[in-house]
Amino acid sequence: MDYSEKWGRDVEEAVNLALVDLRLEREQVEVVVLEEPSKGFFGIGSKLAKVRVQKCSGDAKKASQAPTFTPAPAPTFTPAPTPAPVKEQAPAIKEAPVKKEYKEEKREVPAQPKAEAKSEPRPREEHSAASSTNIRIRPENLQEVTDEPALAFLKEVTEKMGLELSVKAMANEECLFFDISGKDSGSIIGKRGQTLDSIQYLTSLVVNKDSNKYTRVIVDAENYRQKREKTLEQLANRLADKVKRTGKSVRLEPMNPYERKVIHATLQKNPAVTTRSEGEEPYRRVIIEQK
Repeated sequence: MDYSEKWGRDVEEAVNLALVDLRLEREQVEVVVLEEPSKGFFGIGSKLAKVRVQKCSGDAKKASQAPTFTPAPAPTFTPAPTPAPVKEQAPAIKEAPVKKEYKEEKREVPAQPKAEAKSEPRPREEHSAASSTNIRIRPENLQEVTDEPALAFLKEVTEKMGLELSVKAMANEECLFFDISGKDSGSIIGKRGQTLDSIQYLTSLVVNKDSNKYTRVIVDAENYRQKREKTLEQLANRLADKVKRTGKSVRLEPMNPYERKVIHATLQKNPAVTTRSEGEEPYRRVIIEQK
């Protein structure tokens, strides 16, 4: 056999394998690099070196093949020494930042005020909740009104919904209260009052459209607002006892802003637990935690 083609991790290894195969010395052969080796990116896409080693056939052929062999080892063997310094320097590069970060973490460990700073908004939210938990409760000093445009709007909406309901409107200087009653009142309330809240929002738009003074609008059905608030207060106290007993936080189901305020206000003065809200509307919910 006059030639041999071999693969290797680099050109030198491939040439040595071919020399063993041909049983010749380096001076007796001509080497042609068919494929240069490549390390790839972090080992991905790496390639082996491929060479063709053939027995010398004469001075003319040697001269023609010499340029092919001479430049090939140069790029192949030059990278070999470079990884060594990189590996030697790697520990030094890593050790310096690790020590620094460790020291910085020690300094930052006492920096617990950040967590307390996050909890600062809670008392303010609870304070505002305490002063506004009665915004949906039927106010006093109400007088019945019959010429209110929103009253006609509500009657029309309930009729188009196919519900048999009666609607009364009462007002004072700051508030307009609508009381809905009838056999279909459960349908107008909806699941957890969602339908009632939507109708209240639309009614508020009708009342305050093109008005210079804002009027608070409350739409209630079968005294649902007050019953719901008592239910939320009982729920808050029951869950607070559970948190105190187990030491585990409790996440309530998503609630509207008013119902979250009722929970916050109910537990504001509880010495064993604290409350906070998390999430985005309409999936924002209250978390009850142990102090």
